[in-house]
Amino acid sequence: MDLTNASVLVTGGAGGFGGATARRLAQKGARVVIADVADERGEALAKELGNGSVYVRTDIMDEASIAKAVETAANIGPLRAAVIVHGGPPPPDAGGRTINREGKRLSMAHFTQQVHVFLSSAFCVSSYAAEVMAKNEPLASNQRGVIINTASIAGFEGQPGQVPYSAAKGGIIGMTLTMARDLAPLGIRAMAIAPGTFYTFAYGKMSQEEAQERWGKLVPNPKRMGDPDEYGILAAHIVENDFLNGTTIRLDGAQRF
Repeated sequence: MDLTNASVLVTGGAGGFGGATARRLAQKGARVVIADVADERGEALAKELGNGSVYVRTDIMDEASIAKAVETAANIGPLRAAVIVHGGPPPPDAGGRTINREGKRLSMAHFTQQVHVFLSSAFCVSSYAAEVMAKNEPLASNQRGVIINTASIAGFEGQPGQVPYSAAKGGIIGMTLTMARDLAPLGIRAMAIAPGTFYTFAYGKMSQEEAQERWGKLVPNPKRMGDPDEYGILAAHIVENDFLNGTTIRLDGAQRF
């Protein structure tokens, strides 16, 4: 997939995975639309990337906001890639166990919100992006675009307290092959990446040293947390490699729970 003078959309583009991916795709000649709510980081990254890249404030809980981000990408060049790697607002309840230690069930509001953040919104971005990609002039092998969603190893092997998150990420894994088959006649590929333990902005105020000490030792090899750029490298390769289609790639240093 040649990205020269093309646009790409990265939701969560101002975050760890998203920022790394935006940089890698910009190096391939793409004009990157950074879709996020982190205004300061997003605007700074767009300026850093140059080449017509822009930041668009995007609420992934709002369909109209997603549509605007996709439209922005289509207006600055043929949309060839969408990398969907956003997080979202915290759920209304703390924790995530089906029944907590006080014997109280997990609320439907919590479960539904997590599925919306990590699954429903990902499908929304995918469908809007695919609709635009379908109108592109085809490249080699009749390729018009590629969509990369972000799953998680929790979608395969969730831990206690991860029922809503695991359900959402399992949904990403489940829809990837079917979406690839749906979009095959249009020359649009669909892939997913399932990261393991990575040091990203999600760790908040915890230093990288603290996080590595606590979580890095759980990874078999290399014995450390992942670097977001390793996600970006894989995402960029998926975009370039037209024969990667319809599967979820684990990126976890052989981590299994």
